[in-house]
Amino acid sequence: MKRLSLLLLLQLTCCFSGGSCGKVLVWPVEFSHWMNMKTILEELVTKGHEVTVLISSASTIPNSSKPSTMRFETFPTTLTKSDYENFMERLLEEWTYVAKDSFWSYLATVKSLFWEFFDTALRMCKDAVSNKKLMTELQESRFDILIADAVGPCGELLAELLKIPFVYSHYTSPGHIIEKNSGRLPFPPSYVPVMFSELSDRMTFMERVKNMFYTLYFDLFFTAHNNKKWNQFYSEVLGRSTTLSETMGKAEMWLIRSYWDFSFPRPRLPNVEFVGGLHCKPAKPLPKEMEEFVQSSGENGIVVFSLGSMVSNMSEDRAEVIASAFAQIPQKVLWRYDGKKPDNLGPNTRLYKWLPQNDLLGHPKTKAFITHGGSNGVYEAIYHGIPMVGTPLFGDQADNIARMKSKGTAVRLDLETMSTRDLLDALKEVISNPSYKENMMRLSAIQHDQPMKPLDRAVFWIEFVMRHKGAKHLRPALHDLTWFQYHSLDVIGFLLACVATAIFVITKCCLFCCRKLAKTGKKGKRD
Repeated sequence: MKRLSLLLLLQLTCCFSGGSCGKVLVWPVEFSHWMNMKTILEELVTKGHEVTVLISSASTIPNSSKPSTMRFETFPTTLTKSDYENFMERLLEEWTYVAKDSFWSYLATVKSLFWEFFDTALRMCKDAVSNKKLMTELQESRFDILIADAVGPCGELLAELLKIPFVYSHYTSPGHIIEKNSGRLPFPPSYVPVMFSELSDRMTFMERVKNMFYTLYFDLFFTAHNNKKWNQFYSEVLGRSTTLSETMGKAEMWLIRSYWDFSFPRPRLPNVEFVGGLHCKPAKPLPKEMEEFVQSSGENGIVVFSLGSMVSNMSEDRAEVIASAFAQIPQKVLWRYDGKKPDNLGPNTRLYKWLPQNDLLGHPKTKAFITHGGSNGVYEAIYHGIPMVGTPLFGDQADNIARMKSKGTAVRLDLETMSTRDLLDALKEVISNPSYKENMMRLSAIQHDQPMKPLDRAVFWIEFVMRHKGAKHLRPALHDLTWFQYHSLDVIGFLLACVATAIFVITKCCLFCCRKLAKTGKKGKRD
């Protein structure tokens, strides 16, 4: 109550003093995406801004029904919460266990899963936009800005209807197609690896061939959305011919949740800010019982094992393999696991339904982090300087681990095929080989050594857009070019035509002169 009162006082002070506090509307995406968005929103609230989060009745966003410094506006949807949870669980399970041995079948399956997800998102978007009462309330609220996640379409449509600027929070997409098509970010295939390629920026000739192949596939054949459905819907709602990509391209700023300690260097645009690790923070004290267990590890330290917020279970045989490996190491292990207790679980291992991951990674006794490779967990490991054993499951996780492996901070394993010996060797490597810790500490130093904290930069640009009613001066003109204009194909064609014409004219002139000279020579001989 004290915190709520203080924040209310901040907002009132801001309003009465003519300050720059504004009204923020949010169209979020669930699960780990929400963790990053929530961090930004909480910081905005502490600065006195009024934040309203728009969610459907099927939303899985936690604590939305509890007292909060943010206001949650819930609209009814045709999908129930249990149906949505079951749908997402099935989607993630299919993606996790889809066969990756065939390039075409794997990406075809990924594409179909994306279309299923975005078809569900389209249903929710239609329910929101067609809700006249909701839209009237939003219009009357006079918001100053809308913040959305680029992988959750509809926020940009609401911003267009409400006639307010919008900002994206985004990490990545398959083949970078959202960033390329909507944000128009450049990704030169000669040295920027395509998402899903699992390559580094130091590619051999054959790896560059592979990267180009991936680039062409995603540019020409892969679409994350059913563009026909989305384009038709957006055109009907806005009353003019438009596309989803064109509407998304109107974002004032792109806050990319990555940074150069994690990502490979690549070109950027003025309206793009890299804010990777914005959710990271110093470790807080552990619960008493957990701290006692950690301290009991002595000089050997501890190992933290978590597969993220979306996965807390696995098959029993995999659990037995992992438990067997843990029982043979000198470190104590804290394992986030909600399944049946393995029969061979060692006394050095404890199971938890939930772990304070950031606080554990920031503990001085932590030696290694076994992770699925989600960007949030990877950034927390970088922030605290903890080497990793990566067991990617789906999405961008394999590429994330590939990046960390190329930087000498991680070892990669396959969760479904690894043996007890594989896990033992991997843990021994990252704990005993000092190069992993040294490389991770170097990345940690880069993460900490910035002129502004990532969260402060994100908040600054959101407030900047509110103060200036947009950031059109940062938006490059390439958004208004067609693909052949962007690649100067029309100019190249014109120049080639000019050269061809010049060659043709010169050739004709030379032939004409040659014929004249030949005729003159013949006349001279006759005379």
